[in-house]
Amino acid sequence: MKQRKLGQDGPLVSAVGYGAMSFTDFYGPADDGESARVLDACVDLGITHIDTSNVYGMGRSENVIGAWLRAHKGENPFTIATKVGITRDPEHRFNNAPDHLTEALDASLSRLGVEAIDLYYLHRRDTRHEIEAVTETMAGFVKAGKVKAIGFSEIAPSSLRRAHAVHPVAAVQSEYSLSTRAPELGLVQTCAELGAALVAFSPMGRALLTDRPHGPDAVAALPFLAGNPRFMEPNLRANLAYNARFRALAADMGVAAATLAIAWVLHRGEHVHAIPGTRKITHLEEVAKGGALDLSAEDLARIEEVLPVGWAHGDRYSMAQWAGPERFS
Repeated sequence: MKQRKLGQDGPLVSAVGYGAMSFTDFYGPADDGESARVLDACVDLGITHIDTSNVYGMGRSENVIGAWLRAHKGENPFTIATKVGITRDPEHRFNNAPDHLTEALDASLSRLGVEAIDLYYLHRRDTRHEIEAVTETMAGFVKAGKVKAIGFSEIAPSSLRRAHAVHPVAAVQSEYSLSTRAPELGLVQTCAELGAALVAFSPMGRALLTDRPHGPDAVAALPFLAGNPRFMEPNLRANLAYNARFRALAADMGVAAATLAIAWVLHRGEHVHAIPGTRKITHLEEVAKGGALDLSAEDLARIEEVLPVGWAHGDRYSMAQWAGPERFS
C-alpha cells in the first residue's frame, strides 16, 4: 500500500482510505457487526485513513468506529477524519455557526472516544457565514487541542485560497473519479500548490467503475441513486455500456475494475487520496490493491481511450442534490 501525507504537515496514511458512510443505511441496510469486521479488514490490508461524518446515520458511523476502538482497549491504528456542518433542520440544512460547530465537535469526540480529531472537515458551507470566520472557528479547535488539522468538503479553489490565508487547510474532500473530473478545473492544482491533500470520495463512481454496477432494480431500491441523473434512464443504459468497456479493459490488464479505478485516481497527483466505501471485504480487497498498482503512460492512455473526459451521461447530482457543493469552472 502506498503511503501519502494527509496535508503538508500531516501524518503519513495509506493512499487508499475508507469511507465510513457505508456503516449506515444510506446505500441499503447496514449491520454494525459487519461494519466492525470491515474495520478489522482495514487493519489487515494496511488501510489507516478512516473518513466519517457526524451526519452519517446521525452519529451511527462515528459510534461504530468508537465501539471498535473501545473493543480494542484504546489501541488506534487509524487516522480518523470526521465532518460537521450538515443538519436535519429543514429551514437551515447547513449550519456553520460557532456554537453549532463547537457542540457538534464535542459530540463527535464523545462518540469516537478520542481526545482529538485527526482531521476535522467543514462538510458543507453555510452562506450565512463567511469562510474566513468559519476558518477562524475551526482554527480555534486546533489551538484548543481538540482537532489536529482542518479541512473542507466540496469547496471551490477560490474558497480554498480564502480559507488557507487564515489557517493552513490540510485537506479538501471532493467527488473525483473517472466519471467526475470537475476537480481538474483548478481544485487538483490549487491543492497541490497550497500543500493540501485532495481526498477523493466516490472514486468508483458509485459502482459505475466496478465489476458490479447497479442495474435498474438495484437503483430503484436506493433512494439517492433513484433520484440521481446518472442512474436514470436513458442515462443509466448509456453509462452501463461504458462500464462494460471499462470492465473489459480491466480484465485485459488482469485486475478488477475497482482496482483500476482507484489506481487511476491516485495517479492524478502525489497529494491525491481515495476513500472508497464498501460493505464487502472482497470488494475492500479489490480497492486496496489499487493502492499498490502502478500504471504506465500506455496504461493511462488506454483508460482515457475507453473512458474519455465527459463520457458519463447525466449530471453527478440532481438539482436537489446540488444544494451545498460549490460549483466552479
